[in-house]
Amino acid sequence: MKFRKDINGLRAIAVIAVVLFHFNPNLMPGGFAGVDVFFVISGYLMTSIIFRGLEQKNFSILKFYIARANRIIPALAVLCLTLLVFGWFFLIPTDYKVLAKHTATSTSFLSNIIYWTESGYFDSSSHEKWLLHTWSLSVEWQFYIIYPAALVLLSRVLSVTALKNCIIHLTLVGFIFCIYATFTWPNMSYYLFPTRAWEMMFGGLAYLFSLNNMSEKQKRNIGVIGNCLIITSCVFITQDVPWPGYMAIVPVLGAFLVIQAQNSNSFISQNIFIQKIGSWSYSIYLWHWPIVVGLAYFSIYNIYTVLAGITLTILFGYLSYKYIERINFKTTFHKPIDLVKSKPLHIVFFTCILSSTIYITNGISGHYNENVLIADRESSNKNPFKCMVENKFPCYIGNKENVKAIIIGDSHADALTTSLASVFNLNKEGIIALTKSACPYIINALSTKSGNECFIENQKREEFLLNNYENIPVVWAARTGVYIYGQSNKKRINNKLDTQPSIFFKEKYNIPNEDFFIELEENLNETISKLRKKHPIYIVQPTPEMRRNIPKAIAKNYLLKNESTEFAIDESLYLQRNTKIRNLLKKIAYTNDSVILDPAKILCSDNKCIAEIQNRPIYFDGDHLSEFGNKLLTPMFLTIVKESK
Repeated sequence: MKFRKDINGLRAIAVIAVVLFHFNPNLMPGGFAGVDVFFVISGYLMTSIIFRGLEQKNFSILKFYIARANRIIPALAVLCLTLLVFGWFFLIPTDYKVLAKHTATSTSFLSNIIYWTESGYFDSSSHEKWLLHTWSLSVEWQFYIIYPAALVLLSRVLSVTALKNCIIHLTLVGFIFCIYATFTWPNMSYYLFPTRAWEMMFGGLAYLFSLNNMSEKQKRNIGVIGNCLIITSCVFITQDVPWPGYMAIVPVLGAFLVIQAQNSNSFISQNIFIQKIGSWSYSIYLWHWPIVVGLAYFSIYNIYTVLAGITLTILFGYLSYKYIERINFKTTFHKPIDLVKSKPLHIVFFTCILSSTIYITNGISGHYNENVLIADRESSNKNPFKCMVENKFPCYIGNKENVKAIIIGDSHADALTTSLASVFNLNKEGIIALTKSACPYIINALSTKSGNECFIENQKREEFLLNNYENIPVVWAARTGVYIYGQSNKKRINNKLDTQPSIFFKEKYNIPNEDFFIELEENLNETISKLRKKHPIYIVQPTPEMRRNIPKAIAKNYLLKNESTEFAIDESLYLQRNTKIRNLLKKIAYTNDSVILDPAKILCSDNKCIAEIQNRPIYFDGDHLSEFGNKLLTPMFLTIVKESK
């Protein structure tokens, strides 16, 4: 196929949009749509290769697969291996283990499935994943596997015209399904092949129904319209728009029109810089995201490091293109057994074996300092009874025949469960936990999860508590602040909290009006008053939130040998977020003759709220107490022992 400068320029536009978006969304709010442009380009090129082969009756699926492997795997594998070497020196065990897992799934082109199960693309936690961007490569590879095989099979029973019409209908069905799935299963629709395939098939339509008889003026006009659609989507669409969804048609149609225009005389087609960026686009795409994550990991984000990061991205992209992408690997294989001779597949095998070794050995933990390991282990030191993880209802701890207390609430209540249990002799006595992540026990509250999951859960809780274990004390606990104000996490620069919004994701920090608090007070008061008719009630004030992952921070501090790092937070930060909540809970407790339990009296002193004791974290993340930490609150629950006698 003749090299097309217009398509190469389209690659440049797509990768520039993605890079700018990832380095700072404010530079290109909808830059993630660049990935959709890449999908259209891939669909166009793949369809052209397949149909030319089918028409000439010389198409080889084996040769097609090998050509794709030669094109994609070497540069990807070099990136993955480089990150594994980097991780040996700079990542704590938990993060190194995760990197190894993601390396294996990226080189085996399953990463989109893994990331789908872990978190949403725009979630803050996703911006700690060094290979998150490889999800799109996995989607493309899955397309490469399925699409040619399907076309070959269909070509045996359909004419060329019928086959083209079939692709039109499949593209339309795929688009409709994408719209439905985006609103029904938003996280799945972003990552998985079924909701992205239509974009690549749309690119295929640009080849199958090419407009070859246009004048130069028509080509120019169509090209301008196409580029305007792409630029519009990158500038005006934001993360708040359900994606891909129906709005994805904007960049997809734009890319389709640019390809149809076949304009080799435009500014984009003739600009040397843009053409170079287009040629290096695959490697630039590979390297940009780890550099973005690196800036966050080392807390060195500012305008100068962003400029340096973009420069490094282009430099690494150029070097990868010149010295890796342009290697000519063997493409002539006659039998499937010949695949064992493919060097890119050898690279995949080696990378997966190395990654698996790192994963199985917990980041090859033996090469870390013991202090690093002690801090890092605390991230997995959670409730061993797995009440919430295994969705047990009710969850009995200790002797279920002699229940002495019940704790109810969200994940913060779950984190306190064994602290409550520790005040009883579990051989003779027991407690019940009714805990569910992100589901506080507040009657009439709107669900914090999709499908009214929490609303249904609270109905079960209410029925259980009003009909069982009368006069047994009930402990109410929740991370109330997160449901009112949003997440408390803030980025840190040079170990100081930055009050500015995150550079990588939109902060969800709400400022509710007074009506919200009135409604909250009414619902919570109704909740507690109903319980108080059957049970003594203990209300736990909010646990201090550290605003960063404490085990990771302490472990990284030891690993990187940073000195004089402060992990505690000012008590004023805790009170700033929770004073209104604390006063509300006190009022409700007083109204309903209930008892207030206050973790801050134990965890905060001298104007500081502690995060660790002798460099051992008391949290397993940034706001949930670990099993080590929650035992500090055992004295707080001793008053319940007297009540339960």
